[in-house]
Amino acid sequence: MNANTRLSGIFTPNLVPLTAEGAINEPELRRYVDWLIERGVHGLYPNGSTGEFTRFSVEERRRIVEIIADQTAGRVPILAGAAEANVRETLKACEYYASLGVRAVAIVAPFYYKLSPASVYAYFEEIGRNTPIDVTLYNIPMFASPIDVPTVQRLSECCERIVAIKDSSGDLPHMIRMITAVRPNRPDFSFLTGWDAALMPLLLIGCDGGTNASSGVVPELTRKLYDLTLGGQLDAARQIQYDLVTLFDTMLYQAEFPDGFRAAANLRGFTMGTGRQPLSSEQQADMSTLSDTLQCLLANHGFADQPVRGCSPATIPRTADALRSMGALRESGSSQSDDVGRIVQGVVAELRRRGMM
Repeated sequence: MNANTRLSGIFTPNLVPLTAEGAINEPELRRYVDWLIERGVHGLYPNGSTGEFTRFSVEERRRIVEIIADQTAGRVPILAGAAEANVRETLKACEYYASLGVRAVAIVAPFYYKLSPASVYAYFEEIGRNTPIDVTLYNIPMFASPIDVPTVQRLSECCERIVAIKDSSGDLPHMIRMITAVRPNRPDFSFLTGWDAALMPLLLIGCDGGTNASSGVVPELTRKLYDLTLGGQLDAARQIQYDLVTLFDTMLYQAEFPDGFRAAANLRGFTMGTGRQPLSSEQQADMSTLSDTLQCLLANHGFADQPVRGCSPATIPRTADALRSMGALRESGSSQSDDVGRIVQGVVAELRRRGMM
């Protein structure tokens, strides 16, 4: 792969609509794929965390990719999650997805067992030397063994088939360190972020795009944020980033992941069905309240009608309030929106200092 063909843009981690019986709702999934492509996403990403890949069988995971590859029909590239429980099964998944014409696969570091960097390297080296399809490393430290910078650098140098990393840590300095370590020797290597709340600043420091769960609900906003940021229209992009943080936080923190995203997709006109993770009666009641909140947020952008009861300022959470209730703010009490603003301003100042803007 050369620098002009590296993975870039917004890849949507696909939600999977389910029937009343809990099976894959194929017609609705096909309709969802068309809708996402029509609204400008650059690619699709089935079998990721948002797609709840661990809650489907091997056969179901393959069927999901089959449906999406067939419906996409080459209109956009597909980055398919291929993580299985061990190297042998993961390589089988790589072979199968290659036969479907998938552009690349994403593979999470080994999960459940906490492994050392040496073991993480050995795992991916084995895959990288034997895969018939390009591989994207998937770093999500909250769920799996972390992939550190030296490991990414070594893998990029030893395995041509390892062509990208998707990082969902949201750690901007970590991304800078990876780009600095890898890109001099692998200009074709792609860097994608899975953390919607920092999409704009990560694009500004050199990321090629993202695999962003929000794009499965508001593909119009994520695409616009991407275009404005790369086009240098930073004031407009910053406001969209702030709005996206509020929506993202609401979907992520006010329900079990990814139920908030499923609820929001319902409001965009899809029948997502009930997820496979059972909910308590209290959680089910909370989902009803969350749905009203999400409807108000979407209505602000013209993506939904207001709920029958209407929307008051109290209905729409402010990012700072939502995060403070989660205990996620720094002791200074600054909001995540403020943090994003400071990061963006710092990145812009540095780019101007280097004559890059």
